[in-house]
Order: sequence, then structure tokens, then C-alpha cells
Amino acid sequence: MRQVFTSTLLRDFPYIYLILFFCLWSDSPRLLIAADGPNILLAISDDQSWPHTSCYGAKQLATPAFDRVASTGVVFQNAFVASPGCSPSRAALLTGLHTWQLREAGTHGSSFPAELTVFPDLLERAGYFIGYTGKGWGPGNWEVSGRQRNPAGPAFSTIRQRETPKGINPRDYAANFAHFLDTNKDKQPFFFWYGAQEPHRPYSAGIGIEQGKQPEQVEVPSFLPDHPVVRSDLLDYYAEIEWFDSHLGRMLQLLEQRGELENTLVIVTSDNGMPFPRAKANCYEHGIHVPLAISWPAQIPSGRSVTDLVGFVDLTATILEAAGITSPPRHSVHSGRSLLALLKSERAGRIEENRTAVYSARERHSSSRYQNWTYPQRAIRTADFLLIRNFRPDRWPAGDPQKFDMPGVLGPMHAAYHDIDACPTQTLLVEQREEPGIERYFHLAVAKRPAVELFDIQADPSCLVNLADHPDFQEQRNDLLQQLETCLRETGDPRILDGGEVFETYPRYSAIREFPAPPPAARSVKE
Repeated sequence: MRQVFTSTLLRDFPYIYLILFFCLWSDSPRLLIAADGPNILLAISDDQSWPHTSCYGAKQLATPAFDRVASTGVVFQNAFVASPGCSPSRAALLTGLHTWQLREAGTHGSSFPAELTVFPDLLERAGYFIGYTGKGWGPGNWEVSGRQRNPAGPAFSTIRQRETPKGINPRDYAANFAHFLDTNKDKQPFFFWYGAQEPHRPYSAGIGIEQGKQPEQVEVPSFLPDHPVVRSDLLDYYAEIEWFDSHLGRMLQLLEQRGELENTLVIVTSDNGMPFPRAKANCYEHGIHVPLAISWPAQIPSGRSVTDLVGFVDLTATILEAAGITSPPRHSVHSGRSLLALLKSERAGRIEENRTAVYSARERHSSSRYQNWTYPQRAIRTADFLLIRNFRPDRWPAGDPQKFDMPGVLGPMHAAYHDIDACPTQTLLVEQREEPGIERYFHLAVAKRPAVELFDIQADPSCLVNLADHPDFQEQRNDLLQQLETCLRETGDPRILDGGEVFETYPRYSAIREFPAPPPAARSVKE
């Protein structure tokens, strides 16, 4: 009996700890303060990798609003999301916790436990007027946990535009922001979450070229084939980034007109990387490395480029400190640390030497495997290397290749791979997978991967050459594996503590597909 009890306690420890932790934190009288901090505008695009703004040097892409925030504040060269999928990544930002600490909210399309405290609620209790437009936390079911509203706050999303290009969400984000400001009758300091649904797919095919963008000037990532279909697909993606940026520009102009911009902390980023094969839903560089610019004209020196490693959990701590809310006690050096001192520094480049690593993870993304199984990954990114641990290398990383088109009727091979968003680039890779110029890229996107991957980011930013078994890189491999395991143990990751079977049990509230059973040897969820 004692052994059974001990085993159960160890298995459930991360969740018991978090429940107690947040109950104590949420009841703390330190949060009951008068809000005299800045206004806060958090702008999050949906699926945008870090190179893809004009101030980062992307050709055929104009992002004047992002560039404005960068030039009046700080642009970050090394910002990383908590997960390469939107729902868990946004949950980590809302809570300041790593995705493996978030139970159901740490996987895609599940629920958001009510006992997890989110920073918009803390801001509201401290005197902030809060709201969001567009995409808050999601996809997932926040109601089933007993929450009364989206974790991002009250919705301001009723105003729509009469006409928008095909594939663009009709919601008028900027007009909804104006409505939010007008609703703030008591002129409280405000927090607003602008969550665009762009550049999430689907796109209007060919819209980029229709807008006059030049396919020959697009820089095609090295993990994708240089093909006219891919170039056009990238331009359509650019067009949607510009849509997100245009609404941000209107919001900045509105703040300036109302005399609020000077004392507004503006944070612009994305929830995960670009929706292309081997990017989104992967812990490779183009899946977790995102754009980030932060300004606060009254407090932050302008025009600086910073190379410090920054994670989403750091943004949560930054927002709380800027608002004057005492951050909760952290049980690990691997938890989020505020960027406020860094932001207020006069320096550029590398500022805080102790920011040596950031962490990312994924579990389930879409419904892509037999019995809704996940593809569990954990990653550590340093200034020079990215190490990924694939906990179930027997599974297909982009999803099973074959599914049931209807009960009892199997579809064709290579017609699934649902962890890749359906798109012209994916169709090209599948339909021409045996062609000499395509075959390599198809396998890069869908083939099974080893348990450990190691990439020299400075030499190989596209993560094409796995050095995990190279004799010259064993010291780096072993050191990073140890750092990663230390972080995961200290922060209570079930994948390290007991194999992580609990992640396979969390319900999915979006559509569920049916897949054939794998061979018996691959069916166990245990190592």
C-alpha cells in the first residue's frame, strides 16, 4: 500500500504542486494594489517565423508597424515560443509556465484547467481594464473547466469589415480595439490582447502575386524545395503577415492620437512558426523561433537590437513586473524571468549573460495519429545549438501517413500527415514525392526521426544536419541533454518523471480522425 501511494504521489506531484502553488499565489494580498503601471498592448500573429518582417530583412514583405515598434524600442534576435503550436504556446504565455506544467492546456485543442491563474486576471484584479480581440487562447474548450470567459479576457470582437480578401478573417481588429478604448469609461490603465488569425491558413491562392510581389525575390528556406508553387505559397503567407501588421499600425496610430502611446508597453510577437512543412508543429528553428519587438517610449531606450535568449515565460514575468504586480515565487531557475531591466538598459547585443538557454516542447498538435496519440518533443536552445529529444521516435512526426476516409474504408497512403497544415506546398511534396527535386524535402518533412537531434544553429539555421551522433559533438550533446533533463525534472515534466502517459489521455474538443492501428511493437506508449 505504501509503495502504491508513493508511486501515485510522485506521478501526480506536478499537478498537486501547481494547484497549491496557484491557490496560494492567487490569494496573495500583494496582488490587491492600485494599478499605476503602463497601458499594455500585446499583439500576437498566428503562425509567423522570426525572419519574416521587413526589419529582419525579409524581401517582398513590408511590416511598417512592427518596424515602428522595433525602432522605438527593442527588437529581439532570439525569441522563442514555449511550443510550436498555438494553443499550448498561448497557454504558457498566459500562465508563465512551461507547457508540460499545464496539464490539458499544454496540449492542442483540449481544455484550460480553471485553477491555472492567468496574467490578464491578475491585471484586472490590480485595477486594469482588460480585453481581447480575435484569437485569444485556443483552439480548445475553456468552458468545460468552469471558466466564464476566454483566459485572454473579455472579448471585443463584434465589429467586422464589409469586405476582406478571401482567406482573411473579416473581424476588424483595430476597430474593436477602438471600441475597447471607448468602453474604458473610468480611464483605467488597460491591457489589450490583439490576436490576429493571420497568417494562419487557409490563404487565397495567388494573392501575393496579385498584390504585385515578385516570386523570384522570395528567399525559400533550405528545408523547402525552390519551386514556383512554394514561392507563390510564401508570398501568400507574406500577404497575411502584412494584414496583421496593418491592423497593428492602426492601433499604434490610434494610441498616438489619444496621447496614450508614450506610456503603453507594446509587445509584438507570434505564437509559433510558419505553417509550412518542417516548421510549425516542429521544434526546429522555423517552428519555435519567432519575431519579437517591444517598446515603451516613456521607459525603454529606442533603436536597440538585442541577442539575449528570450522565452514566452519571460514575457509573462515582464508584463507583471511592468504593471507593478509582484511575481509569484519561482521553484526553479528555469522559470520565466522579467525582461524589464534588459529593456531599460542602454545597451544592445548580449546584455544579460545568465540567459544561456530557452526551452520549448510539444505534445499533440492536430488529430494526426492512431487513438489521438501525441508526438512528444522537448527542446533546449542555446546561442549556438538546438537539441531536440523525440520521446516516441517510432511515431510519424508529421502524423500517420494513412487514415480512414470513412468507417472501415482506408484512404490512400501519404494522404494524411495532418500535423502539417493543408497547403499547396504540402500537396507538392506529396504528389511529387518521387521526383528528384522533391523527394529529399518530402522525407525531411514526414520521415521518422531519431531520439536525439542536435543542430549547429550558427552553421545550419535550417536544421538539416543532425550532429547528435557525430564524434566531434558528443560533449555538446551530452551537456545539453543533461541541462534539458535537469530543467524538466526541476519543473515536474511527466515525460521525465513517469513516461508521460497522462498526455495521451487529455481529451480533444476539435474534430477527431480515425487511423489504422500501428504494428503491435509500436503500440505501447511507454519507452
